[in-house]
Amino acid sequence: MHYVFIPGAWHGGWAWHPVGHRVLAAGHRATALTMPGLALGDDPAGLRLSDAIDHIVHTIEHQDLNDVVLVGHSWGGIPITGVAPRIRERLAGISYFSAFIPRRGESMAAAMGPMESFVRDAIAAAPDGTISVDFASFAQGLMPGQPKPLQRVVFDQLMPQPGRYMLDAQDLPGVETLGLPIRYVLAEDDFALAAPGAELAARVGVEPVLVPGGHEALLTHPDEVAKALLAQP
Repeated sequence: MHYVFIPGAWHGGWAWHPVGHRVLAAGHRATALTMPGLALGDDPAGLRLSDAIDHIVHTIEHQDLNDVVLVGHSWGGIPITGVAPRIRERLAGISYFSAFIPRRGESMAAAMGPMESFVRDAIAAAPDGTISVDFASFAQGLMPGQPKPLQRVVFDQLMPQPGRYMLDAQDLPGVETLGLPIRYVLAEDDFALAAPGAELAARVGVEPVLVPGGHEALLTHPDEVAKALLAQP
């Protein structure tokens, strides 16, 4: 299999490297992608969710990848949901890790309920139309209980998220209609998702596979996350 890893908001492909190394060691291939606007030096202004989806599709087609397992973390569940029907013939499966799975026509911002207005206001106020996360929110929401030096190292890798990545929605049927194996791996101490993980997994007709750790378990518990992603359905 060729695992194509998509990171969450503010993250780049680097976030998947610990898991990716273990996937490679298990005899598979692995590619970790950084979305447009989220690499150092990128211009994030004007980017839309469709740009992230096009980037993933283009990479897979340009590199002629087959037997692909799409893996999305957190916000990354949104673009892989849009990618899957466009490259159905190249896919061997879809895996979500502590990821958001949108309902048809639902944006990431809309799924955040009372926080939606804050997200929209922050994006509107930013000159380049991005949204950032402060250290306290990141440490308490995404890496609670981890040593502060580790929290700081991860936080310092983050980039502002293009706002339309959070505001755009997709008018697509669910990936469960594609006839592909689907897996939902859930960090058991993850309290950062926009909805309970079991509820999100149910949207694609599966039960979550639990692994230890919180929202950033792909960095703090890569052995367990890789094992869960590699397990046969």
